Amino acid sequence: MISVKLNSKYEKILQTLLIILTYVMIIFRFLSNEKGRVSPDSIRYLRQSEMFPIIDNTTAPLGYPLFIKFFTIFGLDDFWSSKLVGILAYTFILVFAYKKKFFFKELMISSALFSFVSIFSFTMSEALTLPFVILFSFTAHQIIKNKISQTQGIFCLTLLLILLLNIRYSALFFCFGSIVFGLMKIGKHYWKSFAISGVLGVGFYGLYKITFIDYFNKNYINQSLEFSLKSTPTFLLELFQGLTTTFNPFIHMADPNGGIINYGIYGIGILIIAALLFLFIKTKTSDTEKFIITVSLVCIICSFLIQYIYPVNAIDYRLLAPFSIGIWIIFFRKLFQIFDDTTYAIAFISLMTGFVFSWLSKGDYLENRKSITQFLMDEKMMDKELKFFIKDPMDNDGQTAELISTVNPRIYFTFKPSDTLKNNTLTRYKVEKKINVKKNNYQ
Repeated sequence: MISVKLNSKYEKILQTLLIILTYVMIIFRFLSNEKGRVSPDSIRYLRQSEMFPIIDNTTAPLGYPLFIKFFTIFGLDDFWSSKLVGILAYTFILVFAYKKKFFFKELMISSALFSFVSIFSFTMSEALTLPFVILFSFTAHQIIKNKISQTQGIFCLTLLLILLLNIRYSALFFCFGSIVFGLMKIGKHYWKSFAISGVLGVGFYGLYKITFIDYFNKNYINQSLEFSLKSTPTFLLELFQGLTTTFNPFIHMADPNGGIINYGIYGIGILIIAALLFLFIKTKTSDTEKFIITVSLVCIICSFLIQYIYPVNAIDYRLLAPFSIGIWIIFFRKLFQIFDDTTYAIAFISLMTGFVFSWLSKGDYLENRKSITQFLMDEKMMDKELKFFIKDPMDNDGQTAELISTVNPRIYFTFKPSDTLKNNTLTRYKVEKKINVKKNNYQ
């Protein structure tokens, strides 16, 4: 890669173009998806928002659903509100980084990577988590630079950890990361700020469990904690696949059926991981950069270990997004030091490959939404509580329910065949015999 240094005028033009293209890709990403970039977990978030103040589950905190609920005040439904949350999360990161001169160029490129474009377009809480992760890192920077007092530092870090915990339970890993960094830096003026705030964050989670989780579901922990049936070699393989796709700046998912293309996808990821390890070890890193790297690594390690006792999806770019963004911005800072403005090329190439991928696999959400809306109106199910029967959670039948949830979020999965005899229970066959759903050609 050749080093090129643009003058400030041309660099600003390039940055403006990159930001515009990123916005366009975020919107294109969910409109070109057959079900609007939602998942089974998205159904729960949309339903929580729709039904609030009724609490129907404690599987996830209320932070993300309440953000969705807030924007419905302005006339949006829950689905479109969730998309606005993602777009505003991206906007906040850019504006905050620019105003505070905090990794602005690096965050601009990181946010333009196809994997993060997919996050901002997804109806999932990771999109909302990212701005608070950046705030968390900035506050740590202020503490390290001694720009705020120890008391202020403890208060601000603890508050941000509490906010993160109210969006994702995995924010508990940030608490552990803060404690680890504080203990590593004993003797420094700031070590207590990180250690104490981390401990307070863990304490808040304990209080949250007692006052919220246990109140609505006393058996939640007993139901959730279970020793995994998967072996360590399986977890290690999934970790390898998750890391190599997470740190592939161009394609963040592999073909589940295998094939030669996966060698290229994993290969690029391995090269990037090797490059960032080399740069982190061989080049000088500031204390702020050390904090970001340390916390990110602790969070990734915790994400791996939690699988042994808590059933979660296999590690992938989505689960690691709040933990990988810090590593990406440090990596891009190192690249800027070596290659100057040539580094921007990575973002443009990533957007280009993302567009090609999205185009080749495109469905038509707006057309499908129109069809499913008409179906629900005809069946008088627009505002009713629904059930959707699927035989196997691993098949694609549930995708029809995900599409329905973007119009009527009051939908639950059922695995009981007897429920199909009820009027409020839908199946893929019942829906698709009446409407045509345009689907992704690369399921």
